Amino acid sequence: MGLLDRLRGGSARVGIYVDGPNVFRSEFDVDLDDLRAIARGEGVVAVSRVYVDENASAGLIQAAEARGFEVATTSGDVDVRLAVDAVEATAAGRLDTLVVVSRDTDFKPVVETAAKRGVRTVAVAPGQHGRSDALRNAANAEITLE
Repeated sequence: MGLLDRLRGGSARVGIYVDGPNVFRSEFDVDLDDLRAIARGEGVVAVSRVYVDENASAGLIQAAEARGFEVATTSGDVDVRLAVDAVEATAAGRLDTLVVVSRDTDFKPVVETAAKRGVRTVAVAPGQHGRSDALRNAANAEITLE
């Protein structure tokens, strides 16, 4: 769905991609329901995915799945898998809005690539501490959770 479809009353297709190891840390109190609400505020959620490594707790995985997130577990670098999936979805035209939840500057090229394709971008940081200003500044909109 392009801009004209949205202007005619269609809903934007939203993809939310959550960098689990970077976001679900003891110093942050990130609520999966809040993340889901942010995505829903942008339109119809087409993709909602939490990326975790092999060290993720069963409780986190169960909580994410219970709230409608797909959990992608990787034994390698979570960042690479998230970046490839997000860029692939935007390049294929499956998203109108890309929401990246992370503190990691590594996702700046992902946000920039999506924006070049006309996709609205939102950077969500779990808190002020360690927030990536580069990621925040590259996105169309930014949200810092408190």
